[in-house]
Amino acid sequence: MKEPFLSALPILQKIESNGYEAYFVGGAIRDLLLNRTISDVDIATSARPEEIKAIFTNTVDVGIEHGTVLVFYNKENYEITTFRAETEYKDYRHPDKVEFIRSLEGDLKRRDFTMNAIAMNQYGELEDPFNGRRDIEDGIIRTVGKADERFHEDALRMMRAVRFVSKLNFNIEPCTEQALFQNASLLKFIAVERMTNEFVKLLNGTAKRKALSLLLQSTLVDYLPGAAETKSSLTKCIHFNIDSLSENQIWLIMLYLQTGDPAVYLKKWRHSNQKIKYLVTCLHALKNKHAREWSIIDLYPLNLEMAIDIETVYRTLKNVSTAGIYKELSNKFNQMVIKSRDELAVSGTDLMRWFEQSPGPWIKKMLNRIEEAVLLRKVNNNKEAIKGWITNRAITNENKTD
Repeated sequence: MKEPFLSALPILQKIESNGYEAYFVGGAIRDLLLNRTISDVDIATSARPEEIKAIFTNTVDVGIEHGTVLVFYNKENYEITTFRAETEYKDYRHPDKVEFIRSLEGDLKRRDFTMNAIAMNQYGELEDPFNGRRDIEDGIIRTVGKADERFHEDALRMMRAVRFVSKLNFNIEPCTEQALFQNASLLKFIAVERMTNEFVKLLNGTAKRKALSLLLQSTLVDYLPGAAETKSSLTKCIHFNIDSLSENQIWLIMLYLQTGDPAVYLKKWRHSNQKIKYLVTCLHALKNKHAREWSIIDLYPLNLEMAIDIETVYRTLKNVSTAGIYKELSNKFNQMVIKSRDELAVSGTDLMRWFEQSPGPWIKKMLNRIEEAVLLRKVNNNKEAIKGWITNRAITNENKTD
């Protein structure tokens, strides 16, 4: 057993010393078997919420109606959930009723996929009633029990299945895949925010093309936000080498491959204003980019992250190698005299004093000229040098006018 299980082990031991069962469950066990990084652990127990609260002094009710109590222990917090069974799901997402039970197998039976229905006790021994370990070894995504029932209980499980295809590069077992194809329309009952969350996780996987192709084949794509635009862009997107692209780079390539207002499209996904602004700015720069190296003037309005995203997508669309982009662009940014207007040695106040004029649009125009001159090293970035350069320029222009 290794971290983070070792740090949480005293939690299991304390629950069991009080006469109850306790196990590590879910994705942490799956990732342990796959030798993947484990961020946190979930604990399932036969103890009821009130019994857990009696055992531990520092707790918070985070979902007590569903049997979950947050326990603070040794500067960490752990979600501990009572074994439970769930009744009919009328909204294709939430159970109508949760029943607390004392059976581990009964609890594992309600879970989505066999690979997520494995438990581990305090001795590192596995409880695997649905052969999840075998499916993990075979790279198979299979529902616990009948797939049709699992997807009717929670339609979001279909998106989770496709997300795991991307994350783990697994294949969906034929009966599970058939049920996914047959029940795709149930996705219309799922909140946009939940679909977006799963789609973003998909885009952070390593087998994106494989997963996105499945979204298209299964018609799940028809129920995603901005369905028409999403389907159109993904149909084109999967023909490029996108598996190594980041999430933002995938959104950018999707935007580039479709028509319409990008901000309106991104709002359909409930993205934050900050993310929308970032992607729209990148899209504008990508569309204006020509087959040439970045100039200082091109890079200045951007930051390094933006420039890398834009250049990576540009080269991906051109089917050109993306190797060395970070080093190339980092060198260009490091060579800049200034990175933003805040670093400019003069301000609008200086200009008004030098030219004895009132505020107006002229200030912005003049600062733009100064910025460009500093970036191109036509003038040093210090107040006296800039004053001499801009006043001489103004006098020259005035004489030309005369």
